Amino acid sequence: MNYNKLNNLFGWLCFVIASATYILTAEPTASFWDCGEFIAAAYKLQIVHQPGAPLFLMLQKVFSLLAGSDQTRVAFWMNVGSALSSGATILFLFWTITALVKKIVWKPGEQLSAAKVITVIGSGLVGALAYAYSDTFWFSAVESEVYAMSSLCTAVVFWAILKWDAHADEPHADKWIIFIAYIMGLSIGVHLLNLLAIPAIALVYYFRRYKNPTAKGTLLSLFIGIVILGIVQYGIIQYLVKWAAYFDLFFVNSIGLGFGSGVFVFAVLVIGGLTYGIIYSIRKGKYMLNMGLLCTAFIILGYSSFAMIIIRAKANPTLNNSDPDNAFALLSYLNREQYGDRPLLYGQYFDSKVTDYNQGGNIYRKGDKKYEIAGKKYDAVYDRNTLLPRMYSDDPQHVSFYREWMRMSENESPSFAQNLGFLFSYQTGFMYARYFFWNFAGRQNDDQGHGNNTSGNFITGIKPLDAWHLGASQDNLPPSITENEAYNRLYCLPFILGLLGAVWHFSRSQKDAGVVGLLFFFTGMAIVLYLNQNPLQPRERDYAYAGSFYAFAIWIGMGVAAIADWLRKKISPQSAGLIATVVCLLAGPVLMAKEEWNDHDRSTKFTTRDFAIDYLESCAPNAILFTYGDNDTYPLWYAQEVEGVRPDVRIVNLSLLGTDWYIRQMKDKINNSDPLPITMNDSKYVQGVRDVIRYYDYNLAEPLELKSLFEVLTSDDENDKLPMQDGSRENILPTKNFKITINPDQVISTKTVSQSMRDSIAPAMQWTYNKGYVTKTELAMIDILAHNDWKRPIYFAVTVPSSNYIGLEKYLYNEGFAYRLLPLKAAKQDSAAQDEPERLNSEQMYNNMMTKFKWGNMKKASYLDPESTRMIATVIKSFNSLAQKLLEEGKPEEARKVMNKSLEVIPDRNYLFYFVLHRYYTADLLYKVNETAKANTLVTQTADFINKELTYIGEASSGNQSFAMNDIQLGISILNELIKITEDNKQTALNANLKSKFTALKSKLPINF
Repeated sequence: MNYNKLNNLFGWLCFVIASATYILTAEPTASFWDCGEFIAAAYKLQIVHQPGAPLFLMLQKVFSLLAGSDQTRVAFWMNVGSALSSGATILFLFWTITALVKKIVWKPGEQLSAAKVITVIGSGLVGALAYAYSDTFWFSAVESEVYAMSSLCTAVVFWAILKWDAHADEPHADKWIIFIAYIMGLSIGVHLLNLLAIPAIALVYYFRRYKNPTAKGTLLSLFIGIVILGIVQYGIIQYLVKWAAYFDLFFVNSIGLGFGSGVFVFAVLVIGGLTYGIIYSIRKGKYMLNMGLLCTAFIILGYSSFAMIIIRAKANPTLNNSDPDNAFALLSYLNREQYGDRPLLYGQYFDSKVTDYNQGGNIYRKGDKKYEIAGKKYDAVYDRNTLLPRMYSDDPQHVSFYREWMRMSENESPSFAQNLGFLFSYQTGFMYARYFFWNFAGRQNDDQGHGNNTSGNFITGIKPLDAWHLGASQDNLPPSITENEAYNRLYCLPFILGLLGAVWHFSRSQKDAGVVGLLFFFTGMAIVLYLNQNPLQPRERDYAYAGSFYAFAIWIGMGVAAIADWLRKKISPQSAGLIATVVCLLAGPVLMAKEEWNDHDRSTKFTTRDFAIDYLESCAPNAILFTYGDNDTYPLWYAQEVEGVRPDVRIVNLSLLGTDWYIRQMKDKINNSDPLPITMNDSKYVQGVRDVIRYYDYNLAEPLELKSLFEVLTSDDENDKLPMQDGSRENILPTKNFKITINPDQVISTKTVSQSMRDSIAPAMQWTYNKGYVTKTELAMIDILAHNDWKRPIYFAVTVPSSNYIGLEKYLYNEGFAYRLLPLKAAKQDSAAQDEPERLNSEQMYNNMMTKFKWGNMKKASYLDPESTRMIATVIKSFNSLAQKLLEEGKPEEARKVMNKSLEVIPDRNYLFYFVLHRYYTADLLYKVNETAKANTLVTQTADFINKELTYIGEASSGNQSFAMNDIQLGISILNELIKITEDNKQTALNANLKSKFTALKSKLPINF
């Protein structure tokens, strides 16, 4: 049999199957989180968040060209780019598995029988397709994110070292090592995860070059691999740029040459040094030196994709994160300094106290003609430290979680044992093992888990095992599990196959199995140690461990060989291989595809793009829209930059507004949006200047006019500053009582308020500032508010935390997906209102929600991801608030239309407690607009959902119940509201039924009510 042809044929078959799967299930537009930013940046070759992904962006730009002139298809074709990268990953995984299995079953000099070919090919098919249909990998394969292409880089380098292993004794075989170095360099321009394969590659090299490996030699080669990883990670990626930056500092500040001159000289020295070293190594016959220098040169060559970052930053594109147009800005960009540091090997506990600060080096910024010192780096000194600090965050929410998770009392200080306990139980068990079992044992649902027993755990479908895991009966699972598309029961079969394969591999080839095990460790547990995640992450982080799942998929493939070996004792070798392949295909890829297709099929979902459009369409022309997080910013960037939706609206991300580079960009015209009314010159807010302005109460009798306050905050007059202990003088915040005097003619002439509402205009907006300090974020906001003069409408996205309103809540009016700042007299709120009272501009909100907004096909979509379902709660609340306001204004028919529109676009089913939070109010409003039958249906559905959820929680162990107390209390409060609503609306039979269910719950729950 021609093994090579079969190997290639079935490898490409895996590629076709995987790629077709991903293209069929790909999201047709942008996805949540970073995807919107990546698509927008790739489309116009712009700069994304630190540390950048220039090669990824350039390759995705190529895929965007396939959309032609149809801008609405750009995102889809970039998603296809990820799909094909993922399909290629499966291709190389297949070849990796077949190479490893063939190396065991086919010894040199033996004939490769049909039975062995079947076993080898079957192993490749099962392992590759199991990974293709694994939860984590599939998720990244259908959206424009870096992880698909990063996985491809890992697959290529691991396959390449096996190719080298197979041909190591042939002339010029070491070209594969240089090829690996080049791919490693290229991968830096995608994501750094690929570098974690280096220690495993070092072991392959050692085992192949040294015929009689020893334990000492193995450990030494492993150490060398880790050193090489460190050299690439720090020496090349960071210190190469750092040395270039300090060369530039010398040439610019000391010699007086222009910016970039030192970088040019340094680049010439590096290229010259490498060239000389390579020539020298050839002439002197120093082979290892030659290989080392060639690999270094090719890594740097691949790394050179980051030149795109500097080139495009100098062009000042719309998206220009960190503006890395000089050596020091690029160094900060690569070091991810924007995100701060976390302790890894040694550091503080969460309750440690700062006793001092150690001063580090200077922080440099680019000035007009020279680099200027922006400040000093300081490292805090703590009174209590530990090795491997895991419980280190002093965020109050994190501290509460640490204590609850580790069962610590309120005033108890953590011990080293508890610190390690958090590492193993939470960071390893919950944030890694849970993800691992999602992929190979089964998944409960896709609700993000934080430790409670109904959200985001793994589940197998094997009742005794799951009952032990969750501490509750598996006979009456709640709808949040059984009705969730991500309720995937794999019965541990892929996991068992992987265990069988691992045992078989270690029993047949300890060296190769050790290499795969090392890859598994470094892309799994090593990342756990390096990330050192604090609790309450904003999203699930399973994508970080995809390389570990890749390694385990190799062993899943080898499960075929293990079972075939056992079957050969009973039947013919050929039949054993065929049966093992078929059985494992059914137990692995087929089962996984069947269970997981529905929760990975995003082909009919448009929520990300449409909700982004709704944010923008909530705004009046030429508006300023303040946003806060990833999901209310990146999709909006996509909508504007790619699809050209509302380019007149200026999106201002408050999380970025605290940086000097972002404030500078806000002073430029972007698309059709004029510069923001920021009057500060750059010197007033550059890095190191007015980073924090502290509050000092001057006991002013009256609120301070905002323009006057701004002058005080930005004054360079020493008399306007307060002396500090070190002798310096700093600006201070003298009061928290602010005001803006209102000229009615001005707000009417700018169409901020209509002439008919003249009497409602407040003579002055007065409010109390809600923070004890002013950062650059608030300083820029104050500048905008003080000098806008109502020329541009100002909005806050509904998802912006209220703490970022700087105290303006009573002047914010909902117009859909955004609150508009309006200088109106505060109206008294109805204290009897059942929902959270908020101010609405009902006329504009009605027009937006009923005629302008798109709803992402959320009612008919085959699958809605967790971010989409979270937004549904916001949508429900908006419909409810609008209908209530219309009823208060005496417009019952409009209110009825609003409520029916909500039922038309919002899915009928209940998802989770945060989804049903506003459902009871929806039912009450339906009664009020005479939609009684629809209200009764909604009440029944909601009550049944809550009853089943709380019954299940009531069966859980006491430990799991403690993590569900919020759900219990929320569910009880909603049931109480449903009982009250049905009683008020004279639904006697339904009311009696609800009371009966409520009574039955009392004995099942761990609290009295």
